[in-house]
Amino acid sequence: MDDRLATWTAAGAPGPEALTGRRVELQPLQAARHAADLFAAAHGRDADPHLWDHMAYGPFPDAAALAAWAREREDGEDPRFYAVVDRVTGRAGGVVSLMRVDCANGCIEIGNVWFGAALQRTPQATEAIALLARHAFDDLGHRRLEWKCDAANARSRAAALRLGFTYEGTFRQHMIVKGRNRDTAWFAIVDGDWPAVKAALEAWLDPANFDARGRQRASLAALRT
Repeated sequence: MDDRLATWTAAGAPGPEALTGRRVELQPLQAARHAADLFAAAHGRDADPHLWDHMAYGPFPDAAALAAWAREREDGEDPRFYAVVDRVTGRAGGVVSLMRVDCANGCIEIGNVWFGAALQRTPQATEAIALLARHAFDDLGHRRLEWKCDAANARSRAAALRLGFTYEGTFRQHMIVKGRNRDTAWFAIVDGDWPAVKAALEAWLDPANFDARGRQRASLAALRT
């Protein structure tokens, strides 16, 4: 037997519980609770004009359309969708999911990541992904956490590397999205990587890593070296 599997048992699947951090709570997506906030975050006056460029869905013409999209997904087990809710304001600013759940092989993926402009490049955004990773490895016992994105999505690729994922290659002509070819870049963290990745994330998210103006003292990349 492979020594890496000597004590491993099948992993668990994400359930309906919320995942709570210092700054954000990942709440199971509910149209009635989150859709209005999410529409404002994604389509408001200061919306990111490129938010939907690489997503298979969106933009939504109105709040009712986003609510209908959310209702179709709020009870799903795979993907399991979460709204990213700021613990200070109580407002949802983005969406994430855990998906392609393979408990027998201990593999799970973070996907459907979209953050409104106000959430992007913030400690809250980093904490949202850290909560998913911790849940996947520490709570559910997975061996592998994947991140996949359109190979043309430079922001998603950079985010994956910053968060500690390793680039594993590109699947050419993998999908057709909104009538366009998509080459898919694959990234992953495996359980052997996780202790160091987790330590760096926790150190970066520690309030002591930010000055009185909210500026980071050490970058996440520096904390992984």
